[in-house]
Amino acid sequence: MKSKVFLLALIALISIQSSFAQRKGYWQQKVDYKINVDVDEKNYRYDGTMSLKYTNNSGHSLSKVYFHLYFNAFQPGSMMDYRLSNIADPDSRMATNLGTKENPKWESRIAKLTPDQIGYQKIKTLLIDGVETVFKTDGTLLEVSLPHAIEDGATATFDLTWTAQVPEQIRRTGRNSKEDVALSMAQWYPKMAHFDEFGWHLDEYVAREFVAPFGNFDVSIHINKNYIVGASGVLQNANEVKGYQRKAKVKTQGNKATWHYKAENIHDFVWAADPKFVVDSTVNKNGVTLYTVYIPVDDATIKNWKQALGLAADFFDLCNQKFGAYPWSTYTIIQGGDGGMEYGTATLVTGGRNIKSLVGVIFHEAAHSWYQHLFGINETVDEWFDEGFTSYVEELGMQQLFYKKGALETNPMIDAYRAYYKLALSGKEEPMSLLADYYNTNYGYSNQAYNKGAVLAEQLGYIIGKSNLEKTFLKFYDIWKFKHPTPNDFKRVAEDVSGINLKWYFNLFVNTTRHIDYAIQEVTDNSVTLRNKSNLAMPIDVLVEYTDGSKELFYIPLREMRGEKPAEDFAIYENTKRTILEDWNWTVPTYSFPVDKVPSKIWIDPTQRLADIEASDNYSAR
Repeated sequence: MKSKVFLLALIALISIQSSFAQRKGYWQQKVDYKINVDVDEKNYRYDGTMSLKYTNNSGHSLSKVYFHLYFNAFQPGSMMDYRLSNIADPDSRMATNLGTKENPKWESRIAKLTPDQIGYQKIKTLLIDGVETVFKTDGTLLEVSLPHAIEDGATATFDLTWTAQVPEQIRRTGRNSKEDVALSMAQWYPKMAHFDEFGWHLDEYVAREFVAPFGNFDVSIHINKNYIVGASGVLQNANEVKGYQRKAKVKTQGNKATWHYKAENIHDFVWAADPKFVVDSTVNKNGVTLYTVYIPVDDATIKNWKQALGLAADFFDLCNQKFGAYPWSTYTIIQGGDGGMEYGTATLVTGGRNIKSLVGVIFHEAAHSWYQHLFGINETVDEWFDEGFTSYVEELGMQQLFYKKGALETNPMIDAYRAYYKLALSGKEEPMSLLADYYNTNYGYSNQAYNKGAVLAEQLGYIIGKSNLEKTFLKFYDIWKFKHPTPNDFKRVAEDVSGINLKWYFNLFVNTTRHIDYAIQEVTDNSVTLRNKSNLAMPIDVLVEYTDGSKELFYIPLREMRGEKPAEDFAIYENTKRTILEDWNWTVPTYSFPVDKVPSKIWIDPTQRLADIEASDNYSAR
């Protein structure tokens, strides 16, 4: 009896600690969707009904709420249309070049859509707790004025009916993709906008990405009986539909079958449908069932998808070990969309790829199960935290599982570093903290979000030590899963794990376009002098090889760190003496240190994890 009481007390203590593990005053909203859609696949339209339970935990009384109606972006004259017409380098999937490669003249594909090709979501009725509401549509947003406020701690029920037309496939969602997938249904339902401590996030849809509250989904899709569906969540009636069970008996009403899915604690739901789809599956070591849903064009396609499915299972095993356990029971990889895009427990990817490309896009979108679906990162604000960390996870997976390198390179993100250097020298770099929609170029956005974000993660390991970085990822998982962390929350976890202050690093690398640039200024028989040529100071590793063949690694911490990375981070330097020097103060441009023997070769950061934009002066031979 005593042991049972002790166990209950321990569980209660852990629960209390967990509830206060986030920043003080943290709260988040909750949504639960029950959706029914009836699909007219011949005309690419559907009617929907939705009952949404919305729980207000904000501490505020809400007199208005907002929904996203993403399909409305695919209409001539929309903000997305104008964005395509005015950005210097529009996404080639979304625009047509009427000029030449040297002198492009871009035309928005949205601008050419006819009334039967556009997308729309039209709200027919909307009630809150059974009472009619006043609402108005403004582009891709629905503003709802409530007849009575939703008080703090209260749960309100919204009942909606709407009709929609699926647009031509232009970006992520749509019909009749280039790979002949009939329906790629992303951003297909009226989606409750996100409200948090920073207010309502009411970004017009101009082709970037998303944020939403966590909740549960109960979705029923009524569609032609010959179609096969891939979707988020867990299929509840596999014995009544095609594709998932050999002995299934398709249950129909008229010529339609009903696909019933449930998903818990996700913040987006996707599905795709085509009569040509086939389904394959496997189970990884942690018991997660992974599905592929794709069109088997030929034997080579089938071979690629089967190989990719096995590698995906291995990838989830790797991520479980390094980034925390995947908490859902399924993950579905669906051919659809226009490239690759992540959703709750599922992804849409294009399938007409070689095996390397197919595995790479699957790894990337699956990595989003952590960054951004397990951690509900606001991609409209902190795009690099989402895409950069995902790119980091993807590359680790590619090196270990696809290329099978075993031990990783000293800098496994070297390709991301090179892309970042090119951006830094291009004149197109903007601060990485810029809102995702507002970059001047797609080139700048892509390289900031994906490549510089990956550089930030790898370089963080250079600063705090690889082992501390690995511990940070796992502790962050324990504290922030199923919540909405900010980059500062990740920084705080890294500081707690490492004991190193990181304010300077995150502020300068994220909020500015300052660059790192160190050089070996002078080498004598008894000293080495370094120079910081830039305005972004960093800790420095300096490897010195002496004329007698021996080596010594000098570690120069930065004063602002108020600490040092652990000794194990230097284990790669075999048979090398390690010497810790005095801190380098960022206000001093040069730093000299003595050597006991005559140096013959000197390297600043031989691991190439320091994102130095000009490395030619980081090595000296005498």
